[in-house]
Amino acid sequence: MFTTRPEILGTFGIVTSTHWLASAAGMSMLEKGGNAFDACVASAFVLQVVEPHLVGPSGEVPAVFYSAKTKKIEVLCGQGTAPKGATIEHYKREGLKLIPGNGLLATVIPGAFDAWMLLLRDHGMLSLREVLEPAIYYAEQGHPLLPRVANTIKDLKSFFETEWPTSAAVYLPGGEAPKPHQLFRNPQLAETWKRIIREAEGKSGREAQIEAARSAFYKGFVAEAIDAFVRKTEVMDQSGSRHRGVLTADDMAKWQASYDVPQTYDYHNFRVNKIRPWGQGPVFLQTLALLKSFDLSSMGTTSPEFIHTVTEAMKLAFADREAYYGDPDFVDVPIQALLSDAYNDERRKLIGGKASLELRPGRVEGYEAQVERTMKALRELSTTDRKVSGGEPTLASMRSARRGDTVHIDVVDRFGNMIAAMPSGGWLQSSPVIPELGFMLNSRAQMFWLEEGLPASLAPGKRPRTTLTPTLAEKDGEPYMVFGSPGGDQQEQWQLLLFLRHAHHGLNLQEAIDQPMSHTAHFPSSFYPREQKPGHLMAEESFGEATLDALRARGHDVEVAPAWTVGRLVAASRDKDGLLHGAATPRLMQAYAVGR
Repeated sequence: MFTTRPEILGTFGIVTSTHWLASAAGMSMLEKGGNAFDACVASAFVLQVVEPHLVGPSGEVPAVFYSAKTKKIEVLCGQGTAPKGATIEHYKREGLKLIPGNGLLATVIPGAFDAWMLLLRDHGMLSLREVLEPAIYYAEQGHPLLPRVANTIKDLKSFFETEWPTSAAVYLPGGEAPKPHQLFRNPQLAETWKRIIREAEGKSGREAQIEAARSAFYKGFVAEAIDAFVRKTEVMDQSGSRHRGVLTADDMAKWQASYDVPQTYDYHNFRVNKIRPWGQGPVFLQTLALLKSFDLSSMGTTSPEFIHTVTEAMKLAFADREAYYGDPDFVDVPIQALLSDAYNDERRKLIGGKASLELRPGRVEGYEAQVERTMKALRELSTTDRKVSGGEPTLASMRSARRGDTVHIDVVDRFGNMIAAMPSGGWLQSSPVIPELGFMLNSRAQMFWLEEGLPASLAPGKRPRTTLTPTLAEKDGEPYMVFGSPGGDQQEQWQLLLFLRHAHHGLNLQEAIDQPMSHTAHFPSSFYPREQKPGHLMAEESFGEATLDALRARGHDVEVAPAWTVGRLVAASRDKDGLLHGAATPRLMQAYAVGR
């Protein structure tokens, strides 16, 4: 836990992230005279270097932020859309029932770079060169490789050598998998960023340079290299077959990151700000709406009653995610109905003393046929369609080297700015390295369905229903807290436990993070091949046998995880008197809170 005061001479702010080098890079931006947004951008680019199994330059990012200048809370949408050629008909002609979890057909337009540039241009203070310098340094000069990165590369060594030789050229230096803590470099990635800077600095003025960087990526040499690679390359993916992609330079040139309004919900003296239902953010809000009438404060923070009640509420909210959520630019999501008191008063009656083994979406008038289509699509998924996972969740054991994940960054600064950002995608496991660029494409399209008439059905220009879900909470009418966690479908669940323990039980941020964590995989995964485990509940052994046995007695299929292995939460807050707080999980020994 880190606490500091802006009024104290030398205090700049707090940066929390899922890697110590990223936190340090962000803090260095504050020390240079930058603000929270400069720090967030610098941290994000460093994370692309030091955690390539979790995030890369071609990924995506949503962020929710408060600007002290505009006095507004906004969402930054860096979620790219499906390419023009990404039609259900094309994918079915390729012999697919589900979009694979990796390979080139799983790719949408890279969104993160443009989003970071948009944020830097409109809300940052530093130059493009200043915020990219730390990432360039670690890519060019090297960084100590995390054991989890080294192990992921080791497990994929034969696949890279056989199927993805361009990835082998980068991640198997000298033909061997790098060792944990070995100094690892990616000079081609460094050169890509240096070339972007050179082209940008041909323009005069900070904003013009940032615009030139956006152009270099989406209309210049980066887009050209991506287009050529996708057209020429046939890639083995998790379907067991080789496919070419459909992303083109024209797709990239026609897309831009944007700002969006947050989805909000008032809960006691808090207002929680999430992304709208083009992502899973409203699940958090729906769960709060269901829990609002429970006396959670009287339940122990690790008690069977607390975990059972929260888990059963989440099951109902996630069922609605499956039936209703999708890109609001393409589908009508009845979000006001889903968050209404009348709807949740009825849904709340389904939370009983026993764990539900059913997926139970609610019924909103006028959407009955859509809900039935969704349930039919889920029933028709065969066991062979769902036999291999390529998804994102940060689980204790990280069972498959092909699982990617996510990173998270929170920053609060002395000016009162705050941001929570959830970058992801473009993992080293997602697709082969593009040799001229030193990075891979993303695999977020796997969240689309190849069935017509569903809210998350594939369509050109549509955003996939992302799992990425940062959070900003207001308290007593003031921006107060930013937080998040990697973990795919588990992101909302771990964040919710942090928030409820802080809001109802008065635990500080670090205490709430350090409490035993749990989550359920009761509902279909957002990731290929969309596994589902009815009644499942993963819980750390640190809950204690008595609690675990009590949860089993309530009907939960309890999967016990070792202590300190579930979740990667980080958080930062700002009190009304200006006191800043930051906290980071000790789990997996990667996350840090840095302040000065």
